[in-house]
Amino acid sequence: MTGDIGRIDLGIRLCLQRLEPGLPAIAKRRRILGVDRDHRGTEARGRRLYGYIINTGRENNVRPKETQVTRTDTQRLIVVGASAGGMQALQKLVGQFPKDLPAAVFIVTHMSPDTTGEALVRALDEAGPLRCQHATDRQSFETGAIYIAPSDRHMLIDGGKILITMGARENRSRPAIDPLFRSAAVAHGNRVIGVILTGYLDDGTSGMMAIKRCGGICIAQDPDDADHPDMPRSVIVNVGVDHCLPISSMGDLLSELTRQKLATRKLPPDDMVIEARIAQRVLSDLPSVQALGDQVPFNCPDCGGVLWQIKEGDLLRYRCHTGHAFTSAVLLGVQSAKIEETLWTALRMFEERQNLIATMNARPDGKSSRALSERTKNAQVHIDRIRAMLKANDRPIDIMKGGTRSGSD
Repeated sequence: MTGDIGRIDLGIRLCLQRLEPGLPAIAKRRRILGVDRDHRGTEARGRRLYGYIINTGRENNVRPKETQVTRTDTQRLIVVGASAGGMQALQKLVGQFPKDLPAAVFIVTHMSPDTTGEALVRALDEAGPLRCQHATDRQSFETGAIYIAPSDRHMLIDGGKILITMGARENRSRPAIDPLFRSAAVAHGNRVIGVILTGYLDDGTSGMMAIKRCGGICIAQDPDDADHPDMPRSVIVNVGVDHCLPISSMGDLLSELTRQKLATRKLPPDDMVIEARIAQRVLSDLPSVQALGDQVPFNCPDCGGVLWQIKEGDLLRYRCHTGHAFTSAVLLGVQSAKIEETLWTALRMFEERQNLIATMNARPDGKSSRALSERTKNAQVHIDRIRAMLKANDRPIDIMKGGTRSGSD
């Protein structure tokens, strides 16, 4: 019996040493020993001990490093992001998947919160041999299936389950591509294959960077093959990809990659874990966001809070403590839209002012006030200036090409 207790004591100490800092190790060790000093079998005590440590870690929001490899650790995940032109691109991609694809496929495409997304699910279900469905919260995923993010919800990966959340928008989108890619990378590391397809701006770039940092594989659609090349081009320029090819060649490549032998997984970087938890609404506070970057004198266009700047290589991102996140290109586009909205409001107010002054200046005797006439002329000067700014057609700068972009997502 003494030998059993000694082995249990050693096992407890080793397990507790692997837990994240912050657990009261001594107290928990004594409590466990008090519970387990009975005459049951060593195997039963070991099972009880393992469950206690894992549950204690969950209750304290602490993950034992040894449990970061889940029961689906050998399973491959393919995460796909698309935006403008995505329906046709996804149909072409899904149509190439073999029926025995040894991976689960997760797809996020930007859509209006008013749509159900059922048309996309039906189209992809009919496009190939794999069954396609809307993901549901806490659903366990399986190989050989395609899961679509529902409208106005983020889709995240947590171990072997899917999370569907109403978290803050990222890049003004929900569902957004970055949260899916980032959560998959944190949960499954080098088991993840990221695919970015057609779309405007650069959602998916930060998420693809997370996949790369965790040892996963990055694939981008050839920009010349994309209806809207911004998103794949941004990934190519800011992240660097393992494969850049047209959609017509992706099916064979993905089938081959999912069957390759994998190296040992590494723990994800701390900053990625923080952002993944923010998306899950498990962690969202000022100290956590401050650990990600530096506060800057910009306001969040969604909630008005202050922003922190996060630099990932050449990619600049911004995040507020409530969870909203933007790349620099998206933030610039939002600011441009708000400036235009303000100019239209100012134009309306000056025109109304001019009309009011003209009404006041219309006297029955036909005479006019010199002061009111002068105010009318001044109002017209401001109106002409505002109209000139609106007609200038100022467009967001394309930071990848150094030119201008003709549209927005």
